[in-house]
Amino acid sequence: MPFIRAQGKIIECENGANLRQALLKGGVDVYNGVAKTINCHGLGTCGTCAVQVEGAVSELSWREKTRLSLPPHSLAQNRRLSCQTQVLGDVSVTKFDGFWGQGDRPVWTAESSGQFKD
Repeated sequence: MPFIRAQGKIIECENGANLRQALLKGGVDVYNGVAKTINCHGLGTCGTCAVQVEGAVSELSWREKTRLSLPPHSLAQNRRLSCQTQVLGDVSVTKFDGFWGQGDRPVWTAESSGQFKD
């Protein structure tokens, strides 16, 4: 069974598990600020659950690719929508700042649970 490393936690999940659901079940918040209440609840339309993922995950779906192609996201940022991503092996996850997680500063990493400061 794969392991997800996020926010200083290690979460075990089934192969093919939905990343967003596994993170939320493991007590990891994938949203910044009011996006915790204002989001599409996993439909892949809002883009607020965007994270950086390293490891074995599914390929970009058309829905995810479309949303990540629209501002404020960019495919060049190498982010994934956690709600559209399946875990296929061990992964490490980083959440960035900004309402949509589109920023440049990490809010948390695989190893760290706190917001980074200068």
